Formats: sequence, structure tokens, C-alpha cells
Amino acid sequence: MKTIWIFLLSLAVAPAAFADLSFSVSSDKSRAQPIAIVPFVQTPDVTVDIAQVIDDDLAHSGMFITLPRANMLEKPTDISQVNTHNWQVQNMNFAVIGKVTPGATPGSIAVSFTLMDVLHDTPIAILNGADIQGKDKLRWRSAGHQAADMIFQKLTGIRGVFNTQLAYVDATGTGNNRKFELYIADSDGENRRTIARSREPLMSPAWSPDGRKLAFVGYDHGYSAIYVQTWETGELKKFVGEKGINGAPAWSPDGTKLAVTLSFERNPDIYVIDVASGSRTRITTDPGIDTEAAWSPDGKTLVWASDRGGQPQLYSAPSTGGPQTRLTFQGNRNEDPAFSPDGKWLALVNSDGAGYHIGLMDWQTKAVKIISDGFMDEHPRFAPNSQVVIYTTQGSRGEEMRTATVDGRVHQTLSQPGTNVREPAWSPWPPQ
Repeated sequence: MKTIWIFLLSLAVAPAAFADLSFSVSSDKSRAQPIAIVPFVQTPDVTVDIAQVIDDDLAHSGMFITLPRANMLEKPTDISQVNTHNWQVQNMNFAVIGKVTPGATPGSIAVSFTLMDVLHDTPIAILNGADIQGKDKLRWRSAGHQAADMIFQKLTGIRGVFNTQLAYVDATGTGNNRKFELYIADSDGENRRTIARSREPLMSPAWSPDGRKLAFVGYDHGYSAIYVQTWETGELKKFVGEKGINGAPAWSPDGTKLAVTLSFERNPDIYVIDVASGSRTRITTDPGIDTEAAWSPDGKTLVWASDRGGQPQLYSAPSTGGPQTRLTFQGNRNEDPAFSPDGKWLALVNSDGAGYHIGLMDWQTKAVKIISDGFMDEHPRFAPNSQVVIYTTQGSRGEEMRTATVDGRVHQTLSQPGTNVREPAWSPWPPQ
């Protein structure tokens, strides 16, 4: 179990100097689809290369192989200029031709594109600027992510997650110069914003279901506390700060409750707290350590880790309280559970005595499969489409984020030189 003792120095939404995340993708290339994203026509005042954003998103997914611009035999700016033979000889299945125009309001942009099936010389998706909007310069990249999501879904049948965000804690420095920061960034690592700064670890960021708030653990006047921040406005509230441990916040699917770990009644136990009224329901009363609660998507079940049997294993109970059932028996330890939004999987950290790995439990059969191969993999959290798990692991230069698809076919490393990235949390989809 991780310690949750924190010292909170400052809390603010502020810009941060950003060291780009670097992406490394491994996948079954034989199943990746070749696609060409032709440079879009766009006015010079639009400084974001929207076509490159789309290209990077699709390439980083591991499910597409994109054609370098330098290798393109043509760069049409309109569908009427497309010579499909030029793409067929380069073994492309698809090509995207688009443009970026001024939006309806000053500073906004509209993105239009056509997705071509070049093997059959047929347009299979045509989107106009009313469908994809970048409201201002800070959201121009979002328009590119929206376009990539649409293309991804059209060609795979899976809703894309490029236009989502990540919250994570980043650690820099050593000794007395050590610093921890809680960040929010776009799914590709861009547009990073600081949510909290501390000289001691910050922990457990958790998105509200509407994506407008973050709950996390900090320290207040000698005691740990759980905070809730409305990240767009910077409004910060201390949600609970009892004597002892206040940790591991998890939002209910409807956003009305938080499951937390509190120890003010002696042992660390799971409580469910109503956000509006503050009323509490104590779920566990066991003498062991009960922590890391996760809600099922229907809100009816809680799963958490407990060492009541000696080593941490996962247990479940109704979210209103009731009979408790042990879920895990494979390996020496199982902890840090997270449900997939579709309810099919329960991600967990499994230890076989030789390391810690990310496992997926089939919620129906309770069978567990391992999808990571690191030595110290931890803190799995699902993307909102339930198809990808993000987690942290020990890399060559510290802790870094990785992702794995639930079928184990595509793995991605998101590293940031000189830092230790931990406890990532994937946001819900933005409102449509």
C-alpha cells in the first residue's frame, strides 16, 4: 500500500513550462492500416498544423501506419485533385484531404475534411466545418483531435479518445529540492496546466464524471486531506480532512458521492460520502487496511484492496454496504482496482512474487490476464472507450506512463526525460 502523507505548498491553475512527452509505440504492424494525412490548406495565422495533429494521433494509436509527407507523390488540396493511383502504388488504404478556415467567432477555426477509400476511389466520410470547431487558440489542437477521433471511429468502429485529457503527478529534483506537481494535459501531452505544487508527494487524482473537477490528496496543517478542484476556474475546496489518513478518492458514476479511505475511527476503512450533504456511510469495519475503492459503472458495487488476509487482495460489496466477498486469488498480491467504463473489465495490479504487473479481470468469469511486462507496473486506469489502460512503470530514467490495449496488441510509452510521472488518470469524454 502506498503512503498518503502529503505536504501541500500551493494550489493554482497556472501555465507550466512543458517538456514534451515522447511517444514510443509497439504493435502488430501486420494489422495496422496504411493512411495518408495530406497537409491541410489553412491560413497563415493558424499556427497549429492540424493535419500533423491528426497524423500524430493516428500513428500513436498503433492501429495506423501514416505516410511521411516527404514520401507523398501528390498533395491535393481538394477531393477533385485526387489521383487514387498515386496512393495505390504506395499501398495506402486511405487518404485524408482537408482545410482549416476561420470559424464563426474571432480567433476560432473550423476544420473540414474528406476521408477517401483510395482502393475503391470512394469518399467514405465528409465533414464540414460545422462539425469540428476550435473555439480559440488554446483549443485549436482540440479541433485536430476531434477530427482524428472521427477518422478513428469510422475506420475501427471504436470511439476515439484523442480529444480527452490526462491528469498525473510529476516529480522532479532530489533531496530538499524535490518537487511534485499535479498536472492536466491533453492526451498527447500538450497544453499542460499545473493544478497543485508540493515538496512532498501529491496523490490520487480522480476525475469527476462530467470532467469538470478533480479530487486529489494533499496535506493541511499536519493532516492529510482530500481536495476537490474545479480545474477550469481554479476553485478549490477541502472535501474531508479528518485526523489521520484521508485518501484514495473515487467518484461515483453519477458524480454525487466520493468513496474515500479514512482512519479517524482507528483503522483505514472505506467510506462513501455524499458530495452535497456530507453524510457518510461506512462500508468496511475490518481490522485490516482497506483502501483504493473503485465503483462499478452502474454505481451498485464497490471493489477495494484489503490486507485483512495478510497480503492485499481485492474485495467487493454493495456500494450501500453489505456482505463482502473476496475476488482475487491469483498471485501473491492484488491491489489498485479500476473498472472499465463498459463494465467488462476490472484492471488491477498483480504480483507473482517476481514483480508487479497490470492485470485485467473479466468481470463475468473473474479470470485474470496480464497485459504488461514491466517489473514495477502500477496504478492502472481506463480510457473512456474501455479499450486502453494507462499505467506507470519503471523506465530507464525513472517512472513513466505506458498504455496497453485490452487485447494486448498495442503498447505505448509516454516518457518525459528527467522526471518521474505517476498516478495517471484519464478524463471522461468532453461534452458533445
